[in-house]
Amino acid sequence: MISIALAGKPNAGKSTFYKAATMADVDVANYPFTTIDANRGVSHVRTECPCLERDERCGDENCHDGKRYVPIELLDVAGLVPGAHEGRGLGNQFLDELTNADAIVNVVDASGGTNEEGEPVEIGSYDPVEEVDFIEEEMDQWLASIVERNWESVERKSRSPDFDIDDALADMLTGFGATEADVAASLRELDYPEDPIQWTDDHREALARDVRARTKPIILVANKADVAPPENVERLRETGKPVIPATAEGELALRQAEQAGAVDYDPGDDDFEAVGDLSDDQRAGLDQIREVMAEWGGTGVQQALNTAVYDLLDRITAYPVQNETKWTDAKGNVLPDAFLLPRGSTPKDLAYAVHSDIGDGYLHAVNGKTNRDISDDYELEEGDVVKIVSTAK
Repeated sequence: MISIALAGKPNAGKSTFYKAATMADVDVANYPFTTIDANRGVSHVRTECPCLERDERCGDENCHDGKRYVPIELLDVAGLVPGAHEGRGLGNQFLDELTNADAIVNVVDASGGTNEEGEPVEIGSYDPVEEVDFIEEEMDQWLASIVERNWESVERKSRSPDFDIDDALADMLTGFGATEADVAASLRELDYPEDPIQWTDDHREALARDVRARTKPIILVANKADVAPPENVERLRETGKPVIPATAEGELALRQAEQAGAVDYDPGDDDFEAVGDLSDDQRAGLDQIREVMAEWGGTGVQQALNTAVYDLLDRITAYPVQNETKWTDAKGNVLPDAFLLPRGSTPKDLAYAVHSDIGDGYLHAVNGKTNRDISDDYELEEGDVVKIVSTAK
């Protein structure tokens, strides 16, 4: 399962974002380090279900009238403060929690209502643009320090006649989620001495920055956009970084209202319908959320997760079935499974995603939309429905 981590300074709204996106029971409070141990839960990205191409909707529990929700793991890491890579605020422990994430969502308090330490201040008195590169810089410096501490082992290996720097660095950086391909791609972009003994701190830092960028891409969420000065949000968007304006509190309120039967709302919608018996105060609160949604095209929570997975990580959604005509599994369930795969994946890659035995026994595949065999090197597209024929059952 793809893992997305929420990071940022204390009090930026990460736990509220996490609770809204997972509906898990977590502490949400107005003080630094509300979260100490990382929270792990299941959230979803949203895409169009292939059942929209048929007369009837599929009825899967993760499909809401053609809005398909595909599970991902969401990780809420405790707030990071400046100097986290040096251990401030238990920073090393919190940074270590990010190593298994595929992408990072940097939750920024766009209102300027908390300072660099996450302490409450008057709204608009702190410049949120100061936080744009914060998580990126802390992670880069932290990884650079890991490379530095382990560099002696690379130097020792370099004395071997069969030394390969790609292999040596891949061994070192595997724990950070870097593959051999990631390391090789980084080295192609860098100028460095062939002899590791001649590497300087600048070489090692350049390596750390490039590897981090490849393995832990970052998207910014301009949270608290509902109370932020408009110029703050605009300035964040003008930084050139991918920025999603959001109100995590608004999303949480809508999901709780939906559970209570007060509104008709699906995560990621750009509007909602009030359907329950509401008080004047409740209607006023919902009207405020609706105004923000109208301005930004939604609450931003679902959009942020979608952007992280479908844009930053460039994933597509594929649907394996056993019956290519009815799009069902062995029990008759329509479109029972959805897999997020890297763009460029083939039917055999999908087979391995389903189960290693299915992949090992792969014979061929059938396109459920055309009922035709597809080649082994066919690159799957978003929404493909595929029957995998394999010797494994």
